[in-house]
Amino acid sequence: MALSLYVDTARWRAHQKSVIDQFPGLVPVCKGNGYGFGHERLSEETSRFESDILAVGTIYEAARIKDWFSGDLLVLTPFRRGEEPVPLPDRVIRSVSSVDGVFALVGARVVIECMSSMKRHGVREEELGQLHAAIEDVRLEGFALHLPLDRTDGSDAVEEVIGWMDRLRAARLPLHTMFVSHLRAEELARLQRQFPQTRFRARIGTRLWLGDHEATQYRGAVLDVTRVVKGDRFGYRQQKTASEGWLVVVAGGTSHGVGLEAPKALHGVMPRAKGVARAGLATVNRNLSPFVWSGKQRWFAEPPHMQVSILFVPADAQEPKVGDELVAHLRHTTTQFDRLVDR
Repeated sequence: MALSLYVDTARWRAHQKSVIDQFPGLVPVCKGNGYGFGHERLSEETSRFESDILAVGTIYEAARIKDWFSGDLLVLTPFRRGEEPVPLPDRVIRSVSSVDGVFALVGARVVIECMSSMKRHGVREEELGQLHAAIEDVRLEGFALHLPLDRTDGSDAVEEVIGWMDRLRAARLPLHTMFVSHLRAEELARLQRQFPQTRFRARIGTRLWLGDHEATQYRGAVLDVTRVVKGDRFGYRQQKTASEGWLVVVAGGTSHGVGLEAPKALHGVMPRAKGVARAGLATVNRNLSPFVWSGKQRWFAEPPHMQVSILFVPADAQEPKVGDELVAHLRHTTTQFDRLVDR
C-alpha cells in the first residue's frame, strides 16, 4: 500500500496543449523532483508533444535526463568557474550570468542571463560592452530574463523586457532569441509584435505541468486502524489521546514530503492571522495533516514518521478501513510518490 499520485491523463494533456497553443516556441521546464511527476515522465511528455528543447535545473539533472530526452537541454543554473566537471553531450546549452563565465566556456552553446528586477543573477547593463569579445568564442543561443511573479510596485513586465531589448540593441549584441519567464500569453504576443526579428521563447514549468489542479490527486492508503478511548497512550512519545476515536496509520511520511512545507509569502491580515493561529496550535502539538477523511482534514496524532503518518479520527466520524485511500493535499514540488497511476 502506497502514497499514490493519480493523474487524469487526458485532462492533464489537454491542459498541456492549451498552454503550448498560447505560447508558441514554449520551452518546457523539468527541474527539482520533476514537479512531482519525476524527470523520466516529464521527459516522455516533452518528447510526446515534440518540443525541440527541455530546460533542466542543474548539470546533474541534465546528466540524468539526457538518456530520456533526445533534444537540446538548457541548464538553468548559471555556469561558474571551478564547478565540478560533469560529462555532457554537445546538445546541452549552459546558462551564463557573468562575462567571466562566457569567457570560460570556449566553444560551448550558451544563453546569457541578464539581471532582471528579481536581482538574483545576471549580466548587468554596464557589463554589456565586455560581451562583444566574450561571445566570439562561444555559440550564442540567445539572451534570457527571469522575471518576478508579483509586481507590487505596479511595474510592467513587458516594459522591463523592452528596456533590456533596447540596452542589448544599443550595445550591438545579437537579438535573434530571447528566453523569458513569467509572462502572460498576451504579454509575450505584445513583445513578438514589437520585435518581429527576435524569437521569444517562454520557459514554463508550473503553469504547464500543474496548471490544472483537478487533473491530479495524491492519495494515501490506510494501513492500520486502532480504536482508542480518552487517555490511551500511543506512538513514539506515548502521548495520551484527548478523546475517543481511531488512530489511523496512512501511507505517506517525511520521506514522501508529508509534514514538510516551503515558507510562504503572506499578504494581508487574514493569511497572517491564520499563520499565527497555526503556530500557536503547533506549540501544543496540534498540527493539521494534509490527509482528508469524511470531508475534513484530519489532525496528526503525532509528527509524521518516515514512511507513514498516524492521524486521529474522532468517534463522531465514519471509521476508516484498511485499504481505504485518503486524499492528501500535498505540494507537488516537495512530494515523492510511491506510484503514479494514469486514469
